[in-house]
Amino acid sequence: MDGLGESWLLGVGLVQAFAMGETHEDPWGCRVASNRKGYGLGGCPTYPAPIPLSPLQALGCRTTHSNQEVLQNCFLVFFATKPHVLPAVLAEVAPVVTAEHILVSVAAGVSLSTLEELLPPTARVLRVSPNLPCMVQEGAMVMARGRHAGSSEATLLQTLLEACGQCEEVPEAHVDIHTGLSGSGVAFVCAFSEALAEGAIKMGMPGGLAHRIAAQTLLDCSSPTMQEPPDLHTRK
Repeated sequence: MDGLGESWLLGVGLVQAFAMGETHEDPWGCRVASNRKGYGLGGCPTYPAPIPLSPLQALGCRTTHSNQEVLQNCFLVFFATKPHVLPAVLAEVAPVVTAEHILVSVAAGVSLSTLEELLPPTARVLRVSPNLPCMVQEGAMVMARGRHAGSSEATLLQTLLEACGQCEEVPEAHVDIHTGLSGSGVAFVCAFSEALAEGAIKMGMPGGLAHRIAAQTLLDCSSPTMQEPPDLHTRK
C-alpha cells in the first residue's frame, strides 16, 4: 500500500468498489485524471478484502486502501461504488469532508438528496452518469449538481469529464433517463451491430469484413451530418 506523503499534490481522487478483472481493466476515472496534466488520482477499493491496485498504479496513480486518506489529499473526489455500498462509504468519509471538497457520485440511482443527507450540510455534491465508451474517450455523459454546487463546480467537472467524451449538464431527472438511454443503450447497440454482421455472414460475407462494415455503418449514422438530415424521417 502506498503512503500519501506531503509531497503528493493531488487534485482528483477516486473511491471505487469493484475488482479490476471483473469489470473495467481501466476505470474511466483513471482516464479523466491521466488525460489532464497536473491531476493526480487516489484509488481506494472498499471491498472487505483489499483488491489489487496494480492496474491503477500502472496508470501512474497513487493508491491507498483508506477512504479518508483519499479525501484528505484530494479536493475533487469521484465515488464509483455500487449503489448499495455508497451509504457506508459516505458515512466513513463524512468526518473529513470540508467546504473545499467537490464530491461526485457515479452510483446509479442514488439521488442528490440522498447524497446530501449522508454528508455534512454544505457539502458540494454532483452526480454523473457515464457509459462504457468513456474508456475510449467517446463517452456520452450527463451531470447534475446538488444544492450547494455552483456553476464553477459544474464547469470544472464538465471540463474534466470531456477527456472521456461528451458531457452535458441536465436536470437530475434526466440523469436516471440517461442510465437507460446511453448507459444500458450501449448493450443494445452492440447487439444490433452483431445482428447486422451475422446477417451478412449468413449471406456469405467473411466474418471479419462483416463486423467491420457493421461497426462502420453505425459510426457513419452517428456522425453530425447524419443526425438531422432534412428528409431522412420522411423517406419510405
